[in-house]
Amino acid sequence: MTVLQNQEWRYATKLFDPSKKISDIDLATIKEVLRLSASSYGLQLYKILIIQNQELREELKKFSWNQNQITDASHLIVFCNYTTVTDQDIDQYIGLKEVMTQASKNDLVQYGDFIKSKIKEKSKSEIAHWTALQTYIVLSNLLNVCADLKIDACPIEGFVSEKYNEILKLTEKGLSTAVIATIGYRSDQDQTQFTPKTRKPADKLFETL
Repeated sequence: MTVLQNQEWRYATKLFDPSKKISDIDLATIKEVLRLSASSYGLQLYKILIIQNQELREELKKFSWNQNQITDASHLIVFCNYTTVTDQDIDQYIGLKEVMTQASKNDLVQYGDFIKSKIKEKSKSEIAHWTALQTYIVLSNLLNVCADLKIDACPIEGFVSEKYNEILKLTEKGLSTAVIATIGYRSDQDQTQFTPKTRKPADKLFETL
């Protein structure tokens, strides 16, 4: 199928078939696509939790508007953003970049100092907001790779972040739940799959200057 056909096929799945599970091969492909996702400066200031444990998902469901996708999907994906960014985070990235690119160490140090200076211009709340926005870039790649693999997905913002942080013990790790998604396979009973997409026409959405 073409890219456009894949996008027409996908939708925010409301009912998953709990008997169908994503294969290890497909999950590995999804993880690699997420790992390769773009991020600001390439820093990847987030962590991605892949939750399979059913008891844990039942607990999280209570704080996700009791949406059945949380427990019925093959996997629950939790995107967690860094709540603070330290010089050590930048240094670790620069060290990795030196190994991967064989670039000049002096140039990389200067680049690292530049990143640190730009981050120091942000307040604590601005940093948390910025890192949370980064997770949405990764989320979009999750939706796209799932569509290519014919795996259903549903991005979800209807959850209580503070409760997720508490249950998953994220706060003490300097993390916070930014957005979540469920992935798996649609149920035959999900009537949403037959509903035409409601989108603005191109002439209302795009403007060429």
